Amino acid sequence: MKYRKTYRVAVAAAKASISRATAYRIEKDPRPPSQRIEARGRRRPDPLADIFDAEVVPMLQAAPGIRSVAVFEEMIRRHPDLGEGVRRTLERRIRAWRAIHGEEQDVIFRQVQEPGRLGLSDFTDMAALGITISRQVLDHRLYHFRLAYSGFEHAHVVLGGESFVALAEGLQNALWSLGGVPREHRTDSLSAAFRNLDKDARADLTSRYDEMIAHYGMLASRNNAGIARENGAIEGPHGHLKRAIEDALLLRGSRDFDDLALYRRFVDEIVSRRNARNAKRIDAERSELRQLPERRSADYEDLSVRVTSSGGFTLRKVFYTVPSRLIGHRLRVRLYDDHLDVFIGATLLMTLPRGRASSSGKHDQVVDYRHVIHALKRKPMALMRLVYRDQLFPREAYKRAFDLLVERLPERQACRIMVELLGLAHERGCERELAEELAACLEAGDLPDLNLLRIRFAPDPASLPHVAVQLESLQAYDALFGCQPAPVTGEAA
Repeated sequence: MKYRKTYRVAVAAAKASISRATAYRIEKDPRPPSQRIEARGRRRPDPLADIFDAEVVPMLQAAPGIRSVAVFEEMIRRHPDLGEGVRRTLERRIRAWRAIHGEEQDVIFRQVQEPGRLGLSDFTDMAALGITISRQVLDHRLYHFRLAYSGFEHAHVVLGGESFVALAEGLQNALWSLGGVPREHRTDSLSAAFRNLDKDARADLTSRYDEMIAHYGMLASRNNAGIARENGAIEGPHGHLKRAIEDALLLRGSRDFDDLALYRRFVDEIVSRRNARNAKRIDAERSELRQLPERRSADYEDLSVRVTSSGGFTLRKVFYTVPSRLIGHRLRVRLYDDHLDVFIGATLLMTLPRGRASSSGKHDQVVDYRHVIHALKRKPMALMRLVYRDQLFPREAYKRAFDLLVERLPERQACRIMVELLGLAHERGCERELAEELAACLEAGDLPDLNLLRIRFAPDPASLPHVAVQLESLQAYDALFGCQPAPVTGEAA
């Protein structure tokens, strides 16, 4: 059009690099094609014309949170002639109405993260991954710690619930592996950290969590209850970490692990790979972290129990056996997430695996047959109806052997043989080897022969060392002390 002011149509088109036909078309109508096309009208009557403003809008105004599908079902109930085909039309119309007349929505304000300021903790359930330990389903959670700025992560397998012990152990492991302490620690409303009673967050801290946070010089904070996106710096990475573990399990080809330690190393390796990708940012943030204290804070519960005449103690609905010499004594127990340290006074006696009562409230038992085998030898019939009999057998082969003995022999004889087998496993230190022998007998359909097994696991005389003892002359001791023997007199002689 600029060239057309001074040139004719053909010349102006050539200078503008368009065809002559296009130039003549623009000459007749300068509007762009989008403005020359008339808007297409409706091809069929509006099925919602009579009901949207009259019925749907009042419903949306009275109940702003109602779902579109609920409105659709109500309209179908009121007007059966509408048909299923209007659902998408109704949903689009409701969405458009809410964009213009709906309520204001919450806005997410993205934050600028400062290095060394914020660390976050949370727990995530791992049941969906189907992890098993020796073919037994592992009911567990994952404690997850993350720095908001650099993305440093630490994960810790938790066997129980979201307890203070699990939080304290996981958090302290994360801080000591990181090598520093952020200025603020944030969680959601964990009952392990907050009583969730008072409006004042400071007054709502549990005493143990308050002491641990003060020990590391951090400020405790939490997001508003039920608003997980306020913890977005940890909630989102939950899903990323679980997907990374899922991918690693698929590449591994199995979800079964021989023991818990192997599974924990598997998770640690995945987290280490993720941290390696953020190594530069993590190193930069480490310089902004506060120094660690000289020692860790307590990541256990200190409890006191008394050993009963049953040869053990009950703690949190779980019965634990201990050596019978401790009956009547009061013991101090440090309760961790996955084990117990048992003390008498300040002396550490033993470490026991931690048991947990079932969700139905049924009590559990953690039994070591070595603790009670000497007493069972004196009372073998006690094995027949022992409360924790199934937990007494250290391996499956022992339980199967006892079932076969009870099936084919009188109860008294079956109990006596089984107790002798357990005693043999304990005294000769052949628990695994004896279990293999019992499994072979069971496969053949035979009962275990106690005499043959005693010979099989008896010590080999040829393997016993020969010790030759040579007695020195007593005069050598006199020479050692530099003494001369007194002369013998006639009277003494």
